[in-house]
Amino acid sequence: MAFPIDLKQFKKYCNLLSLDPTKPQLSAEQKATLKANIQLLRDAIVLFTATGAARGVSGHTGGAYDTVPEVCILLALFEHSDKFLPTVFDEAGHRVATQYILAALEGAIPAEHLLHYREADSKLPGHPELGLTPGVKFSSGRLGHMWPLVNGIALANRDKTVFCLGSDGSQQEGNDAEAARLAVAQGLDVKLLIDDNDVTIAGHPSEYLKGYDLTKTLEGHGLKVVTVQGEDIDALWGAVSAILAHPGPAAVIAKRRMAPGIPDIEGSSHGHDVIPVKSAVKYLQARGYANFVNIYDDIKPRSNPYLYVGSTKEVGANRVLFGEAVNMVLDGLSKEEAVKKVMVIDSDLEGSTGLKVIHQKHPEVFIPSGIMERGNFSAAAGFGFAPDKFGVFSTFSAFLEMVVSEITMARLNNCNVLSHFSHSGVDEADNTCHFGVNNMFADNGLSDVHSYLYFPADPAQMVAIVKRVFFERGMRFIFSTRSKVPWILKEDGKTKFFDGDYEFVPGKDEIIAEGKAGYVVSFGEMLYRSWDAVLRCRQEGLDVGLINKPCLNVVDEQTIQKIGRSPFVLVVESFNQKTGLGSKFGTWLLERQLTPKYGYMGTTKEGCGGLWEQIPFQNLDPQSIILKIKQLSQ
Repeated sequence: MAFPIDLKQFKKYCNLLSLDPTKPQLSAEQKATLKANIQLLRDAIVLFTATGAARGVSGHTGGAYDTVPEVCILLALFEHSDKFLPTVFDEAGHRVATQYILAALEGAIPAEHLLHYREADSKLPGHPELGLTPGVKFSSGRLGHMWPLVNGIALANRDKTVFCLGSDGSQQEGNDAEAARLAVAQGLDVKLLIDDNDVTIAGHPSEYLKGYDLTKTLEGHGLKVVTVQGEDIDALWGAVSAILAHPGPAAVIAKRRMAPGIPDIEGSSHGHDVIPVKSAVKYLQARGYANFVNIYDDIKPRSNPYLYVGSTKEVGANRVLFGEAVNMVLDGLSKEEAVKKVMVIDSDLEGSTGLKVIHQKHPEVFIPSGIMERGNFSAAAGFGFAPDKFGVFSTFSAFLEMVVSEITMARLNNCNVLSHFSHSGVDEADNTCHFGVNNMFADNGLSDVHSYLYFPADPAQMVAIVKRVFFERGMRFIFSTRSKVPWILKEDGKTKFFDGDYEFVPGKDEIIAEGKAGYVVSFGEMLYRSWDAVLRCRQEGLDVGLINKPCLNVVDEQTIQKIGRSPFVLVVESFNQKTGLGSKFGTWLLERQLTPKYGYMGTTKEGCGGLWEQIPFQNLDPQSIILKIKQLSQ
């Protein structure tokens, strides 16, 4: 299918768009051409990001749409002079649509390929990945990581001006404060163009983060700052000219409502995510593109055709169940008791990590906060400094790596923290930088300190674990996936394993099925996949057993002795194969002079986009597990 908007209309190689920063006023022709370019790219971004909504893989429209004026100005500057490093660095990975539209403009990818936005194996994932997508010039990673990197690029290119697109969300991260200090101290020729739309995932920073002011903050660090209305092209160009006249680091703060000109999502946190198809069609029709808005009709969600045995067809969201389980605990306290004993702090992800239901039902214990995981984790730890107080913290598992030092600090102070890290593993992950695969890093204390890492296998077990460990002392970590998971069934195929009289025992492995041929050890979202593989092997006469290990970092001596004397042990997980449970379990066996055949399966590759496709892409689907079982049983 051809791309319906003709990107050749973009006037890039024309004198009208070779902007000279020493001339801070746009001519009428320059302004008209610039505005035409901006509208063209904004229309194109709405068009192709909405395909992500149509195929059910989500995406992000608003941020990339917002910053098109800044991008068009930068492209014109790059045409004017080679003193500017010609890369549009961007510290907001969710604005990846910008990188893709630029790749198409440069001819690195055909424009029609944009219609495969975020589709599995399309090489158009939800964050830019260097080396994966032709035309993408950098990996932005997680929020707050790009400006410090750009500082280093500026140090390596002292004769160039280096630009970085920023956002009010990214700037909440502490990394950016450190980057600002270095840039000022070294007089780096780094120029930031920051989209200040007052929108993040959880809402509006002006409401939940009082006192947060980008202009004052960056001026306080010593940057020159010019604040303008981002939709005023004359003012925006004048501001860019002003910071380019400044010899050191400087920033333009472009204030605007998110997704200006898109009626259904303008100024709303919904603009952060992908534009709904109906809203995109409405926008495109108003823009005069009614003749091709039916392109979405042929784009459908792609579901996994595999039918699992050993678990229910019904699925539940463990990341949401975490919050509901916390509410069950809080329901047993008076509001006065809850306020004294418990504090729950968010990092702008309450809707994604299950904390939203706590905010709604028990606002007395809830602290809405910004995109600053390190400070928020430490606040939870500080609340839990006293023996009878408990802090609750949550964010994505990928960001666990950002708080490892804070975890150590909390452990040294004997703090009580219950952490929920959602989006663990790779199942439906937002590609590589959002893979939550190094969760074992949380167990970074010495051998005289216990911290428990729990990964429930289904919604019933999530509730059981939260209720059991909520008021235990010390550091407790509970993991869940972005994807929904089914309930595990007993071998009769009817009874839910973790319902009824089930009681969770911390540190205890659970025998799902006995086996004489060997054992598979698994947990979390890989348990139902492993159970499917085990059951299919058993149907073929291979008597394989299955162990659920919901407590990842504690050896159950009774169980390891049992399975260690069987012919083989296979650990199946979606954590990093280099750092996950499998990398430890073999050592635990050898330390006990247990020598079965041993294998372990985990995540080994960068992502493929899509959603459920990530698991088979990593060769972690049931058929791959069956193949490994048969290899070990020979």
